[in-house]
Amino acid sequence: MTSHKAIVSGISGRYAVALFDLAIEEKALDAVESDLSKLKAMMEDSADLRDLVSSPLFSREQQSKGIIGVAQAAKLNAMTEKFLGVLAANRRLGALGATISSFEKLLAHHRGEVRAEVVSARKLTKKQLGDLEKKLKLAVGHDVAIDASVDETLLGGLTVQVGSRMVDDSLKTKLDNLAIAMKGVQ
Repeated sequence: MTSHKAIVSGISGRYAVALFDLAIEEKALDAVESDLSKLKAMMEDSADLRDLVSSPLFSREQQSKGIIGVAQAAKLNAMTEKFLGVLAANRRLGALGATISSFEKLLAHHRGEVRAEVVSARKLTKKQLGDLEKKLKLAVGHDVAIDASVDETLLGGLTVQVGSRMVDDSLKTKLDNLAIAMKGVQ
């Protein structure tokens, strides 16, 4: 297997590798993946959770109690709960979002998938995501796992990044390019 260092780096990468290796060893990869996906969604939806994770105003103990409470309320796997406790004890909860992203990269590599970051002006439907996934699989030649996000400033269209390749088909970019072209006409 390729070294994990080639896929992820930094503090978040080290924590993700530790969790990933432990999840494989304990045969809990699917459970941890589900937990981290749940946590990621919870962080996107809750400003209070984002504050708990990132604010230096909370003490180590407050962060530990808070994140363990969240884990228990969400009925997360015991391994994930302990992992969150370790992050809190080491004052690394601020790296949770990046650690989840690093874990997703490791998981995609483990499964032979390529990750694609898709940013659209509006939330894509399941059918749209499925169609996009099929088209990207044909273009890339591998299974593709999509990380979808929304950026309303795009106005319309979307941007897709797979590895170092990026396709920007957003209305905002088209309008910006038109504005640049129009300046040359004056």
